[in-house]
Amino acid sequence: MNTRSTSTLGQGALIVAHCAGMVDLVALPVWVGTLIQHHQLDPQQAGGLATLFLIGAVLSSVFLASRFQHLKGRWIAASGYALAAACFGLLSQPQDYPTMAALHAVAGLAAGASLSITHGTIARSHNPHLKFAMVGIGLGVFAVLFLGASPKLIAEAGGAMLFTLFGAVMLVAALVCAIGFPEPEREAGSATTTAAPIPRVVWFGIVGISAMALVQSMTFSFLERVGHDRGFSLAHITGVLVALGMVNLLPAALAAVLEKRWSARRVLLAGPVIQALLAVTIMNAPSFYAYAGAASVFAAVMIFTHTFAFGLMARLEPSGRAMAATPAMLMAGAAIGPVLGGTLVKTAGYGSLGLVALLIGTLAVFCMSRLREQPTTPLAQEAT
Repeated sequence: MNTRSTSTLGQGALIVAHCAGMVDLVALPVWVGTLIQHHQLDPQQAGGLATLFLIGAVLSSVFLASRFQHLKGRWIAASGYALAAACFGLLSQPQDYPTMAALHAVAGLAAGASLSITHGTIARSHNPHLKFAMVGIGLGVFAVLFLGASPKLIAEAGGAMLFTLFGAVMLVAALVCAIGFPEPEREAGSATTTAAPIPRVVWFGIVGISAMALVQSMTFSFLERVGHDRGFSLAHITGVLVALGMVNLLPAALAAVLEKRWSARRVLLAGPVIQALLAVTIMNAPSFYAYAGAASVFAAVMIFTHTFAFGLMARLEPSGRAMAATPAMLMAGAAIGPVLGGTLVKTAGYGSLGLVALLIGTLAVFCMSRLREQPTTPLAQEAT
């Protein structure tokens, strides 16, 4: 058993790597909005590009997750983000739609590989719930900085600035990972444990998180656009995005504080319900204040719920394989969200997103109800 705890540099590298890989969770409304406004794409086309990035992340995560225990994490994390930086650098130059699509897909493959390694390493820490909460706090700080600065920069410099910012984020992550990416704190376990199948209840959790990610991305992709189309000013919408980023500082820290006080299962049952109701409010709010209130806390629900889910499932499946697939479980749902949301908006209006969010939220609650606080099989219990 490797008992060395992650150094400050290593923890910092995990935070930076998490922020870069989860850029979609922060930037989707700006991303899709910029493609529509500055690149003159329709909602379906803009959502489709974001979807290609997320599909790429899903595919690389699925491929690497089962092999996670045998990979050199530092160099995969660094090279993946370096390749993603190169793709976004090319996207900052004028490109036709097929080229933009290909570059989005390759960037997703590269960033997804790095993020998969990052989450697998966190899952094999001595306290995965706390470690995931810490990278979540870092993501909240990143969200404040990105959402506070990017709308104004893009408005002044044009749509290419979005991809310049993405490229810079990926390049910084590549450099930091090359310097300080840590090794897992604990071994995967015995050969028997390592070869054991992932418990069935963990698969229910994976589907539940994927369903929440679908609602998150479907709604979040058009959060900026629905405000714009209702006549809210750029200053008001930017204020909402900044408030959202500031609120995102809180959920991971709260999840760390409440780890021993709140039942993980109850959090996982409540999260999808609250998320769906907020989505309905955002897409149907009659006034700016209702829209702003729901939008500012929308992403926080996902961050808070997922922190508890990550900690619980890491305990139920201690080899790290399932949590190395975290990008896949998040982005399988998130990949469908932008293009599904764009299709719904194009054909049935913004209100349809709220109805679909309620239906998907029901599925998420059912899946979360299958999770238990303790391993349900003797093998998993022995491993834990």
